[in-house]
Amino acid sequence: MRAARYYDNSDIRIEDIPEPTAGPGEVLIDVAYCGICGTDLHEYLDGPIFCPSATEPTSWTGETAPVTLGHEFSGVVSGLGEGVDDLAVGDHVVVEPYILAEGVDTGPDSVDYHLSDGMNFIGLGGAGGGLAEKIAVKRRWVHRISPEVPLDQAALIEPLTVAYHAVKRSGAKAGDVAVIGGAGPIGLLTGAVLKAFGATVIVSEISELRRQKALESGAADHAFDPRETDIAAKARELTDGKGAQVAFEASSVQVVLDTLMDALRPTGVLLIVSIWGHKADFDMHKLVMKEIDMRGSIAYVNNHPETIELVESGKIDLAPFITGRIGLDDLIDEGFDTLINRNETAVKILVSPND
Repeated sequence: MRAARYYDNSDIRIEDIPEPTAGPGEVLIDVAYCGICGTDLHEYLDGPIFCPSATEPTSWTGETAPVTLGHEFSGVVSGLGEGVDDLAVGDHVVVEPYILAEGVDTGPDSVDYHLSDGMNFIGLGGAGGGLAEKIAVKRRWVHRISPEVPLDQAALIEPLTVAYHAVKRSGAKAGDVAVIGGAGPIGLLTGAVLKAFGATVIVSEISELRRQKALESGAADHAFDPRETDIAAKARELTDGKGAQVAFEASSVQVVLDTLMDALRPTGVLLIVSIWGHKADFDMHKLVMKEIDMRGSIAYVNNHPETIELVESGKIDLAPFITGRIGLDDLIDEGFDTLINRNETAVKILVSPND
């Protein structure tokens, strides 16, 4: 089968590799769509990070480069390994793409398996990936979805779950005013979750296309260009002078972090959902004087069922966030290049490995 293989920084190759089979406790999936994630771009530009090098593994699989990329994907069950009797061939599924050490408690009551030692991701650290025609995945990480949810939209459930976990971590609730700094895929999807929760959402974003997408998709009530509008003043204007209850940093940009600190009311919550590749110059005095509660959020933990329910119930429509569909051969030229050099023109680009 054909797959996108990560060899090293700026070295991704489309190659033929052996097809996987479903071993005991595994599910074989024909991949329908796989999204290109910002993490994939970081691996291409600055890696290896989560990905292994040719000599050093980064996950419990022990694999070294090359590895197959892709962790935001949907597909159809095409085979079941021994012991898997609660799924059927033909089921539509998405994957919670974790690679964890043996023995980690991943039961329904766990709130921290995503923070376990050596955590990594399918499609980054090894174990196959969604940028391939097929993948075999442990049953624990496979989630069935309604066939009424189109498979292209289902590929966005993984990043939507990142957003859902961030919103839950923030404690945002109906009636709150939330400010989101950065309207890339995670920022927009965070807005969609907040709106489903009943919050009022303000987006700060310099890209006109992404501001329009925030409004047209219903992910935001207000969207402003911070070069033209004082975001903190707008937040106070919309909250009787108090400021927002919660803010989400989704850009890893210093000036955005500073703006959100100003936009929050005293005792507000600042949730960091972006991945920072550098240290921030943080105003600790302002945090102390406003008693800001600053929290981090990474990935998800037992959040997929609730996120899937939001999509299946129609409370969140993922269609507006898909801005491109390409084949595997166009991964670099039309996928990575667009998102790296013209990212203001796109939100989520999907790859169909079987086309």
